[in-house]
Amino acid sequence: MKKILLLLLTAIALTASGQEVICHRGYWDTEGSAQNSIRSLVKADSINAWGSEFDVWMTADGVLVVNHDETFNGVTIETAKWKQLKNMRLANGEPLPTLDQMLECGKKLQTRLILEMKPHTSREQEKEAAKKIVKMVKKKGLQDRIEYITFSYQGMKNLKEMAPESTPIYYLNGELSPSQLAELDVAGIDYSIKVMREHPQWIDEAHSLGMKVNVWTVNSDRDMDWCINYGVDFITTNAPELLQLKLAQ
Repeated sequence: MKKILLLLLTAIALTASGQEVICHRGYWDTEGSAQNSIRSLVKADSINAWGSEFDVWMTADGVLVVNHDETFNGVTIETAKWKQLKNMRLANGEPLPTLDQMLECGKKLQTRLILEMKPHTSREQEKEAAKKIVKMVKKKGLQDRIEYITFSYQGMKNLKEMAPESTPIYYLNGELSPSQLAELDVAGIDYSIKVMREHPQWIDEAHSLGMKVNVWTVNSDRDMDWCINYGVDFITTNAPELLQLKLAQ
């Protein structure tokens, strides 16, 4: 009954506010889950989160791996070979997932896939990662359910060049205004709560240019209320169910 009520309230909230909830690194802060795990993607879908974010690196031998940090268990992903990583486990006991596995799971779900391509030390490797990511997403038939985000300016340009024209691409780094990004024809800004509190005028500026605004990582009541009141389009959080309830009020 509690779950049914939550889903009903969420549906009402999204209809009323138009604001959407994105789970940061999946819905990991819940029993049996872990950051950037297959379980975290499934859990995000189970609460009807609009989107689930995850992070992607490419190994030295070209395998796309899902992990936030540049290292995992002391191994630097972009300079390692997959055989050094494939038997490693996440905090919940799952194997370290590949992008192929994450997308295969995503095909069975409804939540939107928010793929963050991490900045690689080698720009050539980063460009190859972008190429492989876009190719894999197409192969999986997920082009209409994927969005790309990145801290890398060059990576953003690579994704813009390689992905279908309609694919939403957002920039994370926080130093460019919406008008500057509009010249690159990307979907919008995806900046931290700290940056957006310093530049609240960028929300209206982005909207006036037909761009969307996402804010991350929004976990406190105070920051959630700020984002809701300022009318940002997407809110990325580690506490998705709390945010859903706030949107339903």
